[in-house]
Amino acid sequence: MTTPADVYDNPLIGRYASREMAERWGPLRKFRTWRRLWLALAEAETELGLTADDGHSPRIRPEQLAELRAHLDDIDLGRAADHERRLRHDVMAHIHALGDVAPGVRDVVHLGATSCYVTDNADLILMRESLGQVCDTLAAAVDALARFAERWKDEPTLGFTHFQPAQLTTVGKRACLWLYDLVIDLKELERRRDELPFRGAKGTTGTQASFLALFRGDHDKVKRLDRLVAEKMGFGHVFPVTGQTYSRKIDTQVLDALSGLGQSAHKWGNDLRLLAHRQEIDEPFESEQVGSSAMAYKRNPMRAERMCSLARYVMGLPAMAANTAATQWFERTLDDSAARRLYIPQAFLAADAVLRIALNLANGLVVNRPVITRNVRDYLPYMATENLMMAAVQAGADRQEAHEVIRRHSHEVTAKVKAGEGSATELFDRLKADPAFAGVDFGSALDPRGFVGRAPEQVAEFVADEVEPIRARYAGKLGLTAELRV
Repeated sequence: MTTPADVYDNPLIGRYASREMAERWGPLRKFRTWRRLWLALAEAETELGLTADDGHSPRIRPEQLAELRAHLDDIDLGRAADHERRLRHDVMAHIHALGDVAPGVRDVVHLGATSCYVTDNADLILMRESLGQVCDTLAAAVDALARFAERWKDEPTLGFTHFQPAQLTTVGKRACLWLYDLVIDLKELERRRDELPFRGAKGTTGTQASFLALFRGDHDKVKRLDRLVAEKMGFGHVFPVTGQTYSRKIDTQVLDALSGLGQSAHKWGNDLRLLAHRQEIDEPFESEQVGSSAMAYKRNPMRAERMCSLARYVMGLPAMAANTAATQWFERTLDDSAARRLYIPQAFLAADAVLRIALNLANGLVVNRPVITRNVRDYLPYMATENLMMAAVQAGADRQEAHEVIRRHSHEVTAKVKAGEGSATELFDRLKADPAFAGVDFGSALDPRGFVGRAPEQVAEFVADEVEPIRARYAGKLGLTAELRV
């Protein structure tokens, strides 16, 4: 359904998220899931004995199940909306809408259930499917960024602490810092996906009293019904206890995991924006892309900026879920409903949008090697001083005296560079001439590869230990790409 141009259109739908994620959280998918839940309940009740008309329990006939199966997808949203305006109850509206097209099931649909049987269970189904999609896309992004790290594992670049030049690292090693955060996120998201329980058939306040009445006090059948419905909907375990709703802490935990993904993407995006400012790494930039409506020369890191912006939105949503979990009264209160309709779908839509940008970036980063090499060359004399100091000590110099010589000369050279007089290479000339460094071999001191430590090896080890198992688990999902709509 296209949103009319004269009303607000959620940008997550129109601009950022994938069609797959948007459709999953759309009304048709939700209400079709409700009908499948009603079918699973009716089938399970039938299999456990609600088929005989004994005068005490309703009888579910095979033709009623067949009629229900035949009308799982023919949902008239307009008719359901009419019912809801009259009834002021969305679940009852859709029970009536189902009865309009399948009148033969009116007396057995939703039998023994409360509204949360369909609303909560459907949310859990959609959350688990969405977690699966998030994990698939994240694994593809990890693979793409790992390929970038492997390609550039040997390329020396300035490392920074406090955003001040520190020791050298490599382009690939820095990418592994981004990667590791994403790997942590993937493990947590997989855990949430795999451990997500099903609410099952718990009744109005979670006591299963209605089902116990249906099965005339047979506790074993009621327990089996709970498990059987879950199995029919693809879940291996159910919540051990619930009120009318499942514990809203589960929503908080899921949104916290999505927030973790947002945190990692935001950190990576911020680094890319800083590197773009230094002109060391660029994000993809298309041939007709415009950086500014006024400054035609600009090449802004709009992908990284957008990823940070959407990630910040994801990071802000868990607070609402936490407030909901904290303020539920006894077995349930309805003040959770409206908020959950907003923050659960939008958390997944925004996380999906973040990942689409991450995938686009990981597959298209541009390394400007000449700029990186120049920046390394400009600062290398400072980077080399620690090694030179150790060499001077080995040659017989006093360590503190050598440190003071380096401190004095480096600050004097820096002051001249800042004044536009000379370059950092003067530091080498000064140290060579200083008696404290007599006998030190300066010949190899300007080779950047001597200052990256084990960075190249760390990249290879990290990919082998952390990324390869992900590649094996998601072999059929790797190589995904994402084209941004705007």
